[in-house]
Formats: sequence, C-alpha cells, structure tokens
Amino acid sequence: MSEGLFDEGLFGATDEEKAERIAANAPLAVRMRPAVLDEVVGQDHLLGPGAPLRRLVEGATPASVMLYGPPGTGKTTLATLVSKATGRRFVALSALSAGVKEVRAVIDEARRRLVRSGESTVLFIDEVHRFSKTQQDALLGAVEDRIVLLVAATTENPFFSVVSPLLSRSLVLQLRSLTDDGVRAVIRRAVSDERGLGGKVVLEPEAEDHLIRLAGGDARRSLTALEAAADSAVASNSGVITLELLESTVDKAAVRYDRDGDQHYDVTSAFIKSIRGSDVDAALHYLARMIEAGEDPRFIARRLVIHASEDIGMADPTALQTCVAAAQAVQLIGLPECALNLAQATIHLATAPKSNAVTTAINAAMSDVRKGAIGAVPAHLRDGHYAGAAKLGNAQGYRYPHDVPEGVLTQQYAPDDLVGRDYYEPTGRGAERAVAERLPRLRRVIRGE
Repeated sequence: MSEGLFDEGLFGATDEEKAERIAANAPLAVRMRPAVLDEVVGQDHLLGPGAPLRRLVEGATPASVMLYGPPGTGKTTLATLVSKATGRRFVALSALSAGVKEVRAVIDEARRRLVRSGESTVLFIDEVHRFSKTQQDALLGAVEDRIVLLVAATTENPFFSVVSPLLSRSLVLQLRSLTDDGVRAVIRRAVSDERGLGGKVVLEPEAEDHLIRLAGGDARRSLTALEAAADSAVASNSGVITLELLESTVDKAAVRYDRDGDQHYDVTSAFIKSIRGSDVDAALHYLARMIEAGEDPRFIARRLVIHASEDIGMADPTALQTCVAAAQAVQLIGLPECALNLAQATIHLATAPKSNAVTTAINAAMSDVRKGAIGAVPAHLRDGHYAGAAKLGNAQGYRYPHDVPEGVLTQQYAPDDLVGRDYYEPTGRGAERAVAERLPRLRRVIRGE
C-alpha cells in the first residue's frame, strides 16, 4: 500500500471522497471549469439554440470536431462537457507527450469497450497541431468508423496544421477570445462560487479592471492571477484584493490607461507625435504602454497605416508597405507576438524621413472640390468604349503617352478651370527628393511650357 494513501486521512476513503479532496486542491482555473453548458462564458456564436456546438454537447450530433481558438477560451471545458452530456468515456491526450503508440492504445481500448459494453469513447487531444502527419493518420480509421469521437483542440489554424483527411471527417469550430465582460463574469463567479473562493475575499473594482486587462481575453490567465492575489489577501488577514496587492502579487504594474477616457487619447496622441518628431525611443515607450494596458492591437495598426501616408508619404514609400504588413500580421497572429510587428513598423516610421506633402496635396484637392471647382472632364479623356461615343466627341484626339519615347507628352488632363493648379509639392527629404527634381520637368512637358 502506498504511503500516500495514509496522508490527509485518505486511507479508507471512498473514491468519491478522494476525488473531492483532490479537486479541492486543484488550481482555481480547474475548479471553476464550467460543469454545465450554461456556465460557459462567450462562444455565443457556437452555443446558441440549434448551433453546432450546443447540438454536439447535448448529444444530438455525434461528430468529431476541431476546436480552434486562442488559449483560455474553453476548448478543454467543451471537450469534457461533450463527454459528460453524451455519457461517453473521456480520455485525454496531449500532443506534447503522446505518440503513435499511445494513440493506438487508446483506440484499441475504445474498440474493446465498444464491443464489450457498447460504451463509446471521447478522445480529447490537446495541441493536435503538434502531432506529426503519421500521428494524425493513425486517428483516421477510428474517427471514420466512430470507434472514438475525436475532440481536438488547437491554437493554430487547422487548415494549415492538420492533415486534410482528418479535417474532412471533423467539424471545424472557431472559438473567440473572451470579451472584457466575459472575463469579468468569470472572475466574479470565481470570487463568489463555493468551488472557487467562496466569498472569502473582496475584489476591489480597480483590481478587477486590472485582472481583465491582464487576461487579454484568456479566462485561465485571469483566474491564475486572481488565485495568487487571493492567497496573499488571506495570508495578510485583510481579505481584500486591492490594486496595489494585485500589482505586487503578479509583478506587473497596472498601466493607468482607460481605453474610453483621456488616457487613451493622450497616449495615442503622444505616440503619433513622437513618431512625427522622429523620437523612436519615446514612440516605443508609448507603444509599450498601449500594449500593456490592453489596447486593441488593430487600433494601433490602423494608426500606423494612416501615419505612414500622413507624415511620411513619398519621402519613404516603403513605410506604408511595412505598416500594411504589420496590420496583416496583427490579424494573422494576434498578441503577444504581433507586438514585434507593431514595434518594427513604429521604428520604421519614427526613423524614416518625414513629409506631409501627401496630406497637404489631398487636402488642397478636396478643398477645391468642396468649393465647386470641378469643371467638365476634357472631351478627349472621356470614355469612348460605347456606341455613339465618337459622335459625341468623346475620346477623340486622346494621345497615348506610350507612343513617345519619353512616355510623357503635352496634353490637357485637368478641367479647364484647374489647368496649372499645383496640389502636390514634394519636399527635398528622403526618396521624395528625386520626385521633387522630376516633377517640375513633368509639369512643363504636360503643359507645353
């Protein structure tokens, strides 16, 4: 008999008593794992009436599924609920530690149980994208014959990381990061619920807001931090989790930054003005403040894309390419990794030569249009691709620039009232210097001067 069975009075305890004591010692995030479907927060797009995941959990659709989404969104929870609701045996494997041998052993046991007692098996595989092609292929027959009901979880796009035959036999369901309100609901339930902290601590509003920012849509992360802070609050006999206590516990200071208040606008303004002023270090500081405070990285990316044309423009045409690529990276990989892409774009903009000539050019052109300076399109520039266009004089006399060696020729393009009106005035900075030298020559040729 193992010595551990005598610890904490476990010797002689029933299996149910042992399970309860082990569960009581589990991390808060595990204890607060939803026991029924109605406790699941978020994922309303998958859990509404008649939605595929609800039907699966309720046992109406015995199909294998790929749960694809960020950490802390409930993939393991939903897999467990599928097992409970359908009365199936639940077996969990992690792709980090299991190989083909372990997979086949589970399948063989599932087949024996199915034949012997009719009991089906739910096989949950976490991080399935880490399985090799051979390991994934080992699942195919059992999934196709429903020897096991596969519930696989992945944080990577399964269309890139899972073999096609396995994908074709599974429903792919994408889970979303929890909203701030969703994380708040999880935290409050953990504070009050007997499975969690059971009301033993009081969580102050500022501390709660900081926990939500720390979570970044990951419920598990928020509960881990909450548990550490609760332990400190109980140990200090105060029973109150303040912002200061939380900061000292998680070793991460709360950034005073209200996404709907003055700090949002002040920090964003300072960020853009630091880039415009070519202070790369200050720009990175404000970028870090926004990221650490939980600012939406898509908002930051949009500001960078705008700034690339607003204050740099043709002085460095590659700046816009960098920022658009960074915005795409934000959509593709998200935080925390996309902070690198945002930083690269920030550094590029801050150190690039500056020009607001694009901004002043389009503003001047739009100002004239708003004032009514539009004029008729010259006849030779109008569309001539329809019957009767020639009779109206449209497209007649148009000169094709590629017919001359220089590729530029004398021809009126602007409406009569705007001939000679200059909107774009390039600076002599960066790549725009070459444009500034070439543009006067182009204008003289076009205008026949």
